Amino acid sequence: MTTSYTHRRQRVMDLIGSGTAIFASAPPVVMHNDVDYPFRQDSNFYYLTGFNEPGAVAVLAPHHDEHKFVLFVRPKDPEKETWSGYRAGVEKAKEQFGADEVYPIAELDEHLPKYLEKADRLYYHFGHDRALNNKVMHHWQRLLATYYKRGTGPVAIEDATLMMQTLRRLKSPEELDLLRRAIAIAAKAHNHALEITRPGRFEYEIQAEMEHIFRLEGSMGPAYTSIVASGVNACILHYVENNCQMQDGDLLLIDAGCAYDYYNADITRTFPVGGRFSDEQRILYELVLEAQLRAIDAVKPGAPFNQFHDAATRTITEGLVGLGLLAGNIDTLIEEKKHKAFFMHGTGHFLGLDVHDAGILRNPDKTWKPFEVGNVVTVEPGIYISPTYEPIEGQPQIDDRWRGIGIRIEDDVLVTETGCEVLTAAVPKALEDMERSR
Repeated sequence: MTTSYTHRRQRVMDLIGSGTAIFASAPPVVMHNDVDYPFRQDSNFYYLTGFNEPGAVAVLAPHHDEHKFVLFVRPKDPEKETWSGYRAGVEKAKEQFGADEVYPIAELDEHLPKYLEKADRLYYHFGHDRALNNKVMHHWQRLLATYYKRGTGPVAIEDATLMMQTLRRLKSPEELDLLRRAIAIAAKAHNHALEITRPGRFEYEIQAEMEHIFRLEGSMGPAYTSIVASGVNACILHYVENNCQMQDGDLLLIDAGCAYDYYNADITRTFPVGGRFSDEQRILYELVLEAQLRAIDAVKPGAPFNQFHDAATRTITEGLVGLGLLAGNIDTLIEEKKHKAFFMHGTGHFLGLDVHDAGILRNPDKTWKPFEVGNVVTVEPGIYISPTYEPIEGQPQIDDRWRGIGIRIEDDVLVTETGCEVLTAAVPKALEDMERSR
């Protein structure tokens, strides 16, 4: 992957020209007292460096004669490493990560100005690290104040994340390999969950067995907090308590994925705990599946990003009207967003280093950007009928037999030259597969 990081940095330097870009690592996050959460590197920083430690800053200065890629890192410290883990240190960071120069992070103020003074623009994202924000602003203001003496220096600051949104939108072959590995592991876990789910078991048991597979197969663990929602819990989009006992007659909605070298799978399946759908569950499941298949058909090069959501929305709205759960003209219902009573989220998002990955969706004129070969997107329509649903004026009352049903089906889809590839095809979703005997 070293060559990949070099290539990515060069793409950034080509974009910034005579500018200087600064990227910061993620900070450690405290869980309680002196115990940290597991460290998770900033995605942009990792994308450009592969360096997986906190307390670091990367500087890209293509205009500098010698040092175009500079790292500031924590130095070796045997005492601190005894408590919190080994550090690469200055020498190994230079050797392993391809930097032209590496300094201790404590020397940032001393050395940063020489990588800024000849830049015409500064690229930096003002994030949560206020101390670093203040340092960057201090150096920029000082150079700006003396610009009239030197005739050089950054006269403007641009958010560095905007160009990263463009670069990370397209996945390289190396990135796709990592995504495929994460998806293969998550698929194995989902298929195992389908086999072991039975009435009387608890949601957390299914979560535990899936996450056991995540780690056993070499992933970093869950890509996000696993959703294992049975019965009415499936009507809560981000249900994460996972503490209820599953009952015969319930559906189980599982939205879970794992991370492999920071690249993420994101899969949702819904199936009957007892092995058979009720009539109402079957009807709604087939409607969601139809909406998802139509949405997947709309994922192809050149198609505007909103098209797959529009396809899913129209299919679901037509189906709900046909079932008497909504009433009115289809176009009017969609325009007035009446379908959101039952389908309240988008149909998908980009997927990669972040679960909701980088990628600008609209052009400056508000038109939607088209899909390109190399995009990876989730396709995840759903229907959720809350047990407490009350129709707004003009909409019909609904029979209790529909209440408490929540269904979502989600696949990870790669845009190819000829259309798209469903990367999560190893996880079944046909109705007859969801009803296999257990």
